[in-house]
This record gives sequence, C-alpha cells and structure tokens, in this order.
Amino acid sequence: MPFAHLQPDGPRRPLTRSASTTRRVPLLELFFDLVYVVALALISRGLAEEINWHRAGQALILLAAVWWTWAITALITDLYDPERTEIKALVLAVMFGVLLMASAIPKAFGDRGLTFAGAYVAIHLGRGLFIIPAVRNDPEIQRRAARVFCWFTLSAVPWIGGAFVSAEPRMALWLLALGLDYLGLRLSYPVPGLGRVPAALFRLTAEHLAERYQQFYTIALGDAILVIGMAYTTNHSEFEDAVALLLAFATTLLLWRIYVHKAGELLPIAIKITRTPIRFLNTSPYTHLVMVAGVVATAAGFELVLHTHTLPARTPPTWAAIMLGGPALFLAGRALFEREVFNRMSWSRPAGVVALLAVAPAVLFLPALSASLAALLVLAGVALDDLRRSRGRPPEAPMPP
Repeated sequence: MPFAHLQPDGPRRPLTRSASTTRRVPLLELFFDLVYVVALALISRGLAEEINWHRAGQALILLAAVWWTWAITALITDLYDPERTEIKALVLAVMFGVLLMASAIPKAFGDRGLTFAGAYVAIHLGRGLFIIPAVRNDPEIQRRAARVFCWFTLSAVPWIGGAFVSAEPRMALWLLALGLDYLGLRLSYPVPGLGRVPAALFRLTAEHLAERYQQFYTIALGDAILVIGMAYTTNHSEFEDAVALLLAFATTLLLWRIYVHKAGELLPIAIKITRTPIRFLNTSPYTHLVMVAGVVATAAGFELVLHTHTLPARTPPTWAAIMLGGPALFLAGRALFEREVFNRMSWSRPAGVVALLAVAPAVLFLPALSASLAALLVLAGVALDDLRRSRGRPPEAPMPP
C-alpha cells in the first residue's frame, strides 16, 4: 500500500485508551487550549461593556457553551487514545469550531447567532458522526458514542431554533439546550432501548483528566492577566492606575493560590482512590464551570477599573456586583471542589462569600478601588486561613466518598 510506512496506527489497534497509552497531556491538547483564551477574553470584555442582569445572563450562556465544548473534548481525549491520528484530527477540527464560536461571541445574541449555535452543534454532532463508525469493531463503545450523539441531536433543535428568533426567546431556547447538554452527562446519557452508559465504560485516567482541568483553570487566569497587561500599556501615568494594577495582579495570584492549595494539587490522587470515578464526571465539570465563571467575572471587573480613564467617586452598584460577585462565585465553586476532593468543606470559603456580600453596601459609598481592595482582602484572608491550617501538619490526603 503506498505510503503505508507513514501510518503509525495499525489497522487493528483500538481507538480507545490502553494501558500503554501515555497518561500525560500531549502538546496538541495544550495547543488546543489556546483558542479558549480568545473566547474567555471576549466574554469578559463583553460583560464589562454593559453590566446588567440581561447581559450577565447572556455571558453565562456563552461561557457555559464554550466550556462544554472543552469539557467534552477533554473527556474524549481521556477515553480515547490522544496519540491516534484520528483523535488528533478530531481535536483540531473542534479547535476550528471553537474559533468560529469565539468569533461570533460579541454578536451571538445579534446577527451572528447562527454562526455560534451552528459551530457548537457541528462540534458535538460531527464528533459523534466521526467516532461511531470509527469504533464499529467494539459494539459496546459504539453504543456509548451513539447514546451521547442522541442527546446532542436532541439539544441541537433548540440551539439552531434559537438562532432564528430575537434575543429574549433565544436566551430561553439556548438555556433549554444547555440544560439538555449538561443533564445528559449527569444522567450518563440514557436512551430508550439502550439505557444509560455503564459506569464501567467511563474508565478515567486520573493524571490526564485532572491535569486538563488544572490547565483550563490556568487558561482562565490567563484572561485576567491579559486584561491587566493590556490596560497598563495605555494607562500607566497616574498613581491610581498603578494601584489598580497592583490590586488586580495580587487578586489573580490569590485566585491561583486558593485553587491549587491542596485540592487542586491532589485532584489526580482523589480520582484514583475513589470507588466510583464517574462521580467526578458528575461534579467536576460543573464545579470548575462555577470557578471559571468567577474568574471571568473578576477579569471583567479588572476591565472596568483598568480601562476606565476617570474612575467614579463612588462605586456604581453594577461595578460592585461584578468586582465582588466574581470572587464570591469563585469561592462558592472552590468550596464545592474541596468537597469533591476531601469530602469536607473549609469554613473559610463560605465565610469569604458572606464577607464579600457584607461589604457590598459599604463600597457603594466609596471609590471604585475600594471594591478591588475589599475583594483582595477577603481572598487574602481565605489564603491565610489555608496556610494556618496546613502549617506544621502532615500533608492531608484525599478522602474517598
């Protein structure tokens, strides 16, 4: 056969992961993540341009859709061999689809709704159309792919239908579509005549899947760093700008530190020792979405403070909602994440959320930087409590449920 020597994958080699498959994240997946920097930056910037509940709802829908393309792709590269040429091609195709989605984000609820929804649907249905025939030699795996495909086919109806209506009905239809997509995984994709995907078919690779979640959270923090760096290239002459830059950078460091402290570091071990690995599929995509949403909202707050030439003498309520709500959302997701790993929750996380809510009325009468400072101090308090609890004690091990 011509060029047979260029085909590294033997015809009988299964598409699924094997014991010999690398457990590390290949470079292609890191390259794949780059497109999400654009998507997250556009979402946070759009949120900062006009802050109201309507725009916040739209931003959440866009973020949830973008996140789900990543989460399902991460699951695919965990269940199938990421070194196979077919899977590499699939990852690159999804990357292009996400790029199309990202390009439509600023006007996804305007005249580019069909581009956003069409790319999203094409990613998920195209993946199924690719995998189902590719695993035809393994009927059990093929049925698993078919179940997933059926659920995304169902959600495609409100996704595409929403693109042809005005903004308000579009939000309702896209929320319905997202509900179907997120519920499908949570229920293990039940289909009449086929049943649910058996838990045994979710053979998770702890090192790979945990590292992927850690990497995406780092990508989200990259959005915050991008906002900070871009702002200071134009606004760097005033003392107020320097203070805002310092507060934003310190806040980003704390968002990283609080995430990685123990739970973020021990996620691979936690997945390994649990008796039911599918439990992490039922929780981690959702808890990480909450944390990422908190980081995106926090980055939008940085955008407000760093890109506004003249800061208001008092913090507008909408600004306070973003600047304090972002860290609060992150802490809420981080508390749930800690429960996943250690089967318990530190009091400092919910206490931090309460503290942010408590200071919100006060910052309305103070300059905008006071909200940034308040968020920083609360996050610093949470980080210091983590340090206090871990100092002088043996390393804490994850607890199986």
